[in-house]
Amino acid sequence: MTAKLSEYNEKRNFDITLEPTGRTEASEDGLRFVIQHHMARREHYDFRLEWEGVLLSWAVPKGPSYNTRDKRLAVMVEDHPLEYRNFEGTIPKGQYGGGTVMLWDEGYWEPQGDVDEGLRKGELKLVLRGRRLKGKWALIRLKPKAGDDKDNWLLLKERDEYVQTSSGISEYTTSIRTGRTMEEIERGEEEKLTRNPFNKVEVQLAKLVQTIPEGEDWLYELKYDGYRIVAFVEGNTVRLMTRNGHDYTSRFSTIATSVSDLAAGRSMILDGEVVITDEAGKTDFQALQNYMKNPKGQSLTYIVFDLLALDGVDLRRNPLIERKEQLEQLLENAPSHLYYSRHIEGNGKESFAVACQTGMEGVIGKRADSKYSGGKNGEWIKLKCDRRQEFVIGGFVLTDKKTSGISSLLLGVYQGDEFVYVGRAGTGMSEADVRMLEKEFERLIRKDSPFNQAPKPKSSERFTWLEPELVAEIKFAEWTKEQQLRQASYKGLRVDKDPREIKREEAEEESLQPAPPKQGGRAKKASIVIEGIKITNPDKVVFTNPDITKEDVIRYYAKVAKHMLPYVGHRILTVVRCPRGVANTCFYKKHPGADSKGIVPIPITTGSGSTEDYFYIENVSGLIYEAQMGTMEFHTWGSRIDKLEYPDMMVFDLDPDEGMELERIRQGAKDVRSILEELSLKSYLKTSGGKGYHVVVPFQQAMTWDQFHNFAKQVAQVMEQKWPDRYTSNVRKASRAGKIFIDWIRNGRGATSAAAYSIRAREGAKVSMPISWDELDTVEPDGITMADALLRLNGSDPWEDFFKQ
Repeated sequence: MTAKLSEYNEKRNFDITLEPTGRTEASEDGLRFVIQHHMARREHYDFRLEWEGVLLSWAVPKGPSYNTRDKRLAVMVEDHPLEYRNFEGTIPKGQYGGGTVMLWDEGYWEPQGDVDEGLRKGELKLVLRGRRLKGKWALIRLKPKAGDDKDNWLLLKERDEYVQTSSGISEYTTSIRTGRTMEEIERGEEEKLTRNPFNKVEVQLAKLVQTIPEGEDWLYELKYDGYRIVAFVEGNTVRLMTRNGHDYTSRFSTIATSVSDLAAGRSMILDGEVVITDEAGKTDFQALQNYMKNPKGQSLTYIVFDLLALDGVDLRRNPLIERKEQLEQLLENAPSHLYYSRHIEGNGKESFAVACQTGMEGVIGKRADSKYSGGKNGEWIKLKCDRRQEFVIGGFVLTDKKTSGISSLLLGVYQGDEFVYVGRAGTGMSEADVRMLEKEFERLIRKDSPFNQAPKPKSSERFTWLEPELVAEIKFAEWTKEQQLRQASYKGLRVDKDPREIKREEAEEESLQPAPPKQGGRAKKASIVIEGIKITNPDKVVFTNPDITKEDVIRYYAKVAKHMLPYVGHRILTVVRCPRGVANTCFYKKHPGADSKGIVPIPITTGSGSTEDYFYIENVSGLIYEAQMGTMEFHTWGSRIDKLEYPDMMVFDLDPDEGMELERIRQGAKDVRSILEELSLKSYLKTSGGKGYHVVVPFQQAMTWDQFHNFAKQVAQVMEQKWPDRYTSNVRKASRAGKIFIDWIRNGRGATSAAAYSIRAREGAKVSMPISWDELDTVEPDGITMADALLRLNGSDPWEDFFKQ
């Protein structure tokens, strides 16, 4: 067990209590806090702050108070695992802390100063951004009294706009997550909060046009210059998601708090734009860029323009005008930072003219009766007062007039899979922008041009090529006849956009000549049928270097199905889908979609006690269907659905520190095997398709998940103790310096690991492939490609007796 959580673990019998087993975890992108109302032998509130992979914890007998005169005693207790922030339920009597636990508040916290120094000195100042607790607070350590071994502190409210004359907490008697009272939690009643009908969405996009449609059946709104954000609110928990699937909740925590206040326990999904406005009310993208680098001194606004779901009801098929009417009522007395996007019915030309005259970016037109179906379908349009769009930076120019810095940026867009040069931007960059860009460019420098046809430097210029990963917003005068930008000016980086999705924006009346077909190219195939599944776009290239098509991937899975299904079939799955290929955004999927042959949904009770639908593959058709939908990787639970709570396959994933020699990684696999042999366990080996190897052990279905998980942990800890300079069982990156992390965490209920024969969604299309122990010294962890894997099927199966053990 980890040193930080040793006291926590020693005090609990995990065969009896449902509290999470103690392990440290890597910190997320924001620091969480949680307050749990605890009816134990003595009623109190547990105040917990995430720090260094655990929850620092204080027991506050009277609970926090918004009154600055109240000095609340807070007794510091043992660190708790980060997972404890999700615990709500009853601790059995006779166990440490026996009683009922309610999730009373949660959110993010921000330290005001050095945390470690504050803990040493006994003075910790912080800002809370929760649903119920907000603003500035302080923890002050008291001098110890003679004979008192308790670590006593005071929890104090500091003066700010949230101060009250009362404690301000007595009105909150229900769970922030489930809406239940203490009595209802104790009785084990179901949660009362309504769930959203969906948890992700393809955003509706506007098509660029040059002319404004006639008629009054269009609504017109201002076009805002910020980050598109969809807010998912459920059980007082808020997720702020960008259009390409990044979670910005912690970055925009003030918006998250305001949205949570607006919801007041209701479930809803909002669509809008996070912006910063100037004194004239114009959205200022550069100011938003500055905020992203240094989130101080600026106030964010979430301009909400659509309501996609409310109180568990999917509204996307309702006419837009009805959705906006509901949204306007919802935002009538909205908290600070939230703003309803008003519209005008008809009068598109007048609206556009006023927007341009007042220096706005443009207008968005939307059909009043349009449904929210996602993508660009012409139901939403945009007209810009000036020309601006996103471009990908493929290099930069330095003239002989400068010894350092950036003279201009080399820009491109994607046409299909080709990266096409469209010109350069040499103005708009401040000294701070140049310093920031230079720092970003350091990691992206490459020897050759990323463009399909490289531009040529002048005699007085030097080009530096870059990996095309950064997206910049550019303002420009027009496109030349040669399809190049004229008078292009830099406006800022867009971290919310996927570079592979950046195309030239074309108004409806314009056309961009398609790139000529490559010489010797194959004619495009229509759909084909494999194993009874219709395969669409079989020619789509999903891997490059070498080029591998969607059809190649599907035929691979069809050929390995006989060997793969014993390890992937009838097991709960999480898959990695890459619908646009591995060079674009991929995402994890663990819930079933539409009904399909070979895919079976199954309801599973989660750790929080709720039930969610997961899925498993029944046969080869299910495998092929998943591949048709863009699935590259298959990850499985360690148990089969026939005995879900009794795992039968344990995986140790060797995760080496960066740059470690291959021989040390191979020795790591041998050492895992030797420890398992001492326990009379036979182990099997496979490549990971990445940096390390997987050592896999079959088991009889006899142990519970907790026993299984703890056993795997003990194996990793034995290795850590036997060879402390080689191995660590600590998940934190900081603990891995010069060592191999023996990843045992994959052996818990709900955790997954890459299945045998699964392709990995990385360039090169490497495979997690079973190999014999005799091959360890000759096969590298990422040494087997799809083609290699298929050739190996003709030989002996190194895992032939896996399930006979």
